[in-house]
Amino acid sequence: MKYSKTDAGQQAFKQRSASITARQRSMFILFDGHKSVEEVLATTAGMGATMADVQALVDQGYLAASGGGGASAATDAVAPASGLSDQERFLRGSALATQITAGLGLRGFRLNLSVEHAASLQELIDLLPKIEEAAGKGACKELEAVLLG
Repeated sequence: MKYSKTDAGQQAFKQRSASITARQRSMFILFDGHKSVEEVLATTAGMGATMADVQALVDQGYLAASGGGGASAATDAVAPASGLSDQERFLRGSALATQITAGLGLRGFRLNLSVEHAASLQELIDLLPKIEEAAGKGACKELEAVLLG
């Protein structure tokens, strides 16, 4: 099954609502109407995400089932090099960067806050060298590929 963000969900996300846990926030970012629940759960498995987290987002009205085969309202231009729009690169990069920096524990606390406050793709790209320094270049290969296309 595929889910898309609802307006209520986007509003709650922007307002950093306490009704969305940190793990659910990371999952919420990935739901775009194209990825299946299985894909999102596989991506966020390292954070302990479960189907119960998805169900909680659905129950709160933050996610709604997608049509699956229909065309989505794509308002972002697709980046030819990576096949992803800048918005998709930002969302995926943000989720990956959060996962990496959260895995650093207290050592990565401030860096994790910087990632959470990043409001654009460029801000995440600017943080990439600091994340690579803290976590190691190898741990950031996927993040670098997503951010830099």
